[in-house]
Amino acid sequence: MARPLVAIVGRPNTGKSTLFNRLVGERRAIVEDLPGTTRDRIYAEANWGGVTFDVVDTGGLLSEQEIERASAAEIAQATQEQAELAIEQADVIVFMVDGQAGVTAGDHEVADLIRRSKRPVLLAVNKAEARTIQDAAVEFYELGLGDPYPISALHGIGVGDLLDAIVAHLPESTEAEREEVPSIAIVGRPNVGKSALLNALLGQSRQIVSPIPGTTRDAVDTEITWAGNRVVLVDTAGIRRPGRIERGIEKYSVLRSTRAVERADVAVLVIDATEPFTAQDQAIAGAIAEAKKGIIVAVNKWDLVEKDHRTMQEFTEKAREAFHFISYAPIVFISALTGQRVNQVMELALAIFAERQRRIPTGELNRVIRDAVYRHPPPTKPNKWLKIYYVTQADVNPPTFVFFVNAPQNVHFSYKRYLENTLRKHYGFTGTPIVMRFRARREDA
Repeated sequence: MARPLVAIVGRPNTGKSTLFNRLVGERRAIVEDLPGTTRDRIYAEANWGGVTFDVVDTGGLLSEQEIERASAAEIAQATQEQAELAIEQADVIVFMVDGQAGVTAGDHEVADLIRRSKRPVLLAVNKAEARTIQDAAVEFYELGLGDPYPISALHGIGVGDLLDAIVAHLPESTEAEREEVPSIAIVGRPNVGKSALLNALLGQSRQIVSPIPGTTRDAVDTEITWAGNRVVLVDTAGIRRPGRIERGIEKYSVLRSTRAVERADVAVLVIDATEPFTAQDQAIAGAIAEAKKGIIVAVNKWDLVEKDHRTMQEFTEKAREAFHFISYAPIVFISALTGQRVNQVMELALAIFAERQRRIPTGELNRVIRDAVYRHPPPTKPNKWLKIYYVTQADVNPPTFVFFVNAPQNVHFSYKRYLENTLRKHYGFTGTPIVMRFRARREDA
């Protein structure tokens, strides 16, 4: 990364995510009074005193004995590996400890791990709201990591002093002026292979993959370079029907998934080839369409399907019927496990992003629409005749067209569909919705 990176590490439930949210200025990481809530690395941008840097939140570090005793030892080990990787990548490490609990044997183990990184370390003694705890913070000198910073991440006490120290230890940023970077969200029901797809795209274990539904709880941004293009990938927690959303952690996960779609340019809807289409698959596709985002339908686990020469065509026909409201969405059959056609997902996503940026010259656009109206005039009824004067493209991402007409209320939905099909026939706009607005000319209003 071009910007300096600050990693927040420590034992479980010391307040790392609370500090992360405070530093980045929004509730990006899930905060719950349960050890192990954060599993993956979560990145966001922070700024202090005019200095911009990235912050990464990590899962709690455990001892080997604690990992072995954990109810989900595989996930606990993966969480540990993610945190250790964040330490390796960081320019500055903030080591969070619990001021109320005092120095523990686990703190000593984490301190030993951090010292081996040879990175600048700032020791943050959290939950130091009370004066007695602030005074007792001196006991953390025994960790051998320098001066402790008593803070309350929840209330903001002492965080300014910690930020001053962070900025003082950061290397100079080499980041150039930021360019427009396409954002691609990977969404779908739980356990359809979203994280596996992200890993296949990255070619490395950047996100924890587990067959346990709900393993991914936070929306996790990852910036990569693909065919010379900078791309941000967002892996999200599985979205379930509202009636099945549990309170607490899963509730916040669904909110983050929805927000990930809202801030993305293109969404990859991952569905399971081994299961029938569900109402929830359709609901997620509908949410993407409503948000006017580009969309790809990625049919995962295709390697597990018994096939003949018609299997793909028959599946495509069923998918088109189930997702008839996103007929413009390309369908790609993949296996995140074997890597089959995974590259096509990125190629399509970048192509769709380019389609969303397409701008049509006004003169050419009006010639196309004028010819379409000549070939197929709008239906007319007494006192309900429709005349289209001209059309202009008002915006991109998504492509937005404004039609100036004599009576907007007289535009029938079937004729809107005809005009949209005309635009797609001439200009493509594959994978992206088209926004069409109809306005009365002022003298006709």
